[in-house]
Amino acid sequence: MRILFMGTPDFAVASLNALHAGGYNIVCAVTQPDRPKGRGKQLTPPPVKVAALEKGIPVFQPEKIRSEEALSHLESLQPDLLITAAYGQLLPARLLDMPRLGCINVHASLLPKHRGGAPIHRCIINGDKESGVTIMRMVLALDAGDMLSQVKVPIDEKDTVGSLHDKLAQAGAELLLETLPKIADGTVTETPQDESSVTYSPTLTRDDERINWSKSAQKLYNQVRGLNPWPVAFTKMNDKIYKIWWTEIVDEKTVTGKPPGTVLRTTKDAIEVQTGEGVLAIKELQPEGKRRMTAEELLRGQTIEAGYQFGE
Repeated sequence: MRILFMGTPDFAVASLNALHAGGYNIVCAVTQPDRPKGRGKQLTPPPVKVAALEKGIPVFQPEKIRSEEALSHLESLQPDLLITAAYGQLLPARLLDMPRLGCINVHASLLPKHRGGAPIHRCIINGDKESGVTIMRMVLALDAGDMLSQVKVPIDEKDTVGSLHDKLAQAGAELLLETLPKIADGTVTETPQDESSVTYSPTLTRDDERINWSKSAQKLYNQVRGLNPWPVAFTKMNDKIYKIWWTEIVDEKTVTGKPPGTVLRTTKDAIEVQTGEGVLAIKELQPEGKRRMTAEELLRGQTIEAGYQFGE
C-alpha cells in the first residue's frame, strides 16, 4: 500500500511516526513550506518535514496544493491511500479522487462536534468533559465525510490545549494503525455523520484571546487553559498587555459590586480579580516585554493593589 501522508504541525508527527514504525510504505510526506518564525524571522521547517527527513521519507512542500505542478507530481507517485492530519489546505476533487483506496483524515474531535480548524482549543474553552479523535473519509465539504473509527479521550479539569493536544495526537496515531488494515481489506464500516449534531470550531481570532472580565470565573478559567501554551489569553492594565498563562477559581458565585476586572486583593502568590460571576486568581502571567512568571515573582517587583483595573 503506497501511502501519501499530508500534515504540518506536531499533531501530525505522531501519526507519521506510527506509520513509519508500523512498516508502512510512505512514498511522500506533503507539508506546508518553511515559514519565518521568531523574533529573527528565521526560515523554519514545519515539524512534519523535520520528522520525515529524519526517517528518509521524501518531502514535498507546494505553496498551493491545487496547482497543476503539485497535482501532477502527486499523481506521478501513484498513491493507493492518502492520509491527512492537520495539513492546512483544502484538497481539490482531483486529489481526493486520486488514490484507489480514497483519502482519510485524522481529525481531533468527536465528529460531528467541532468541525473546523481549532477543535482542541475550543473544546476546552467550551468546557467540554471529553474530546477524541475521528478517522473520516475526506470529501469536498469541511470535515463532513463518513466516519470510519473514533476514540474518546476524557478532558481533565486542569488540561490545557497543550496537554490535550498531546493526548489526542497519540490517540489518533493508535487509532490510525487500528483502522488501516480494515481499509486495506475492505472491511471498514463507514458511518455518516449526524448533520443535526454538527458544531463548528473555526480558527482562533485575536478576539478569542482577549479576556472579557464580565464573563464568569469558570468561563475565563476555561478560556485561559484553552489557550495555553498557544496563543495565550491576554488582558490589559494601564495600556500594557499582560498575557495570562494560568488561573484558579477562588469562588464561582461571589459578586462584590465592583466592576468586572477589578483587583480585589493580592496574596503572596495570586492576584484575585472580580469577574462577571465569581472571583478568579491570576497565578501565572507575562507582562508586556517581559518573560513569563508567577504572580509571586511579579508582585515582588511590581505593585498591584486592590482597585487596580484589568481590561480595555
